[in-house]
Amino acid sequence: MRCDVCGNDYDKAFQILTADGKTMSFDAFECAIHALAPQCAHCKCRIVGHGVETDDAIYCCASCARHSGEQGLADRAS
Repeated sequence: MRCDVCGNDYDKAFQILTADGKTMSFDAFECAIHALAPQCAHCKCRIVGHGVETDDAIYCCASCARHSGEQGLADRAS
């Protein structure tokens, strides 16, 4: 199976069915993350985990949200 990101033909590749019904093939988790993980609205890193969200954006952490002017988001529950 050929990876949709890097084009590698790999016998241990896997497929992911996305929420919108698209099936994608990957040879490694790195390629799947590159293709599917959302990007932080501030630093542009790929978010592998929960991140923090507002109505308009997702951030990798509360610090990036604050740098973008968001208030009241925290990385931990109090």
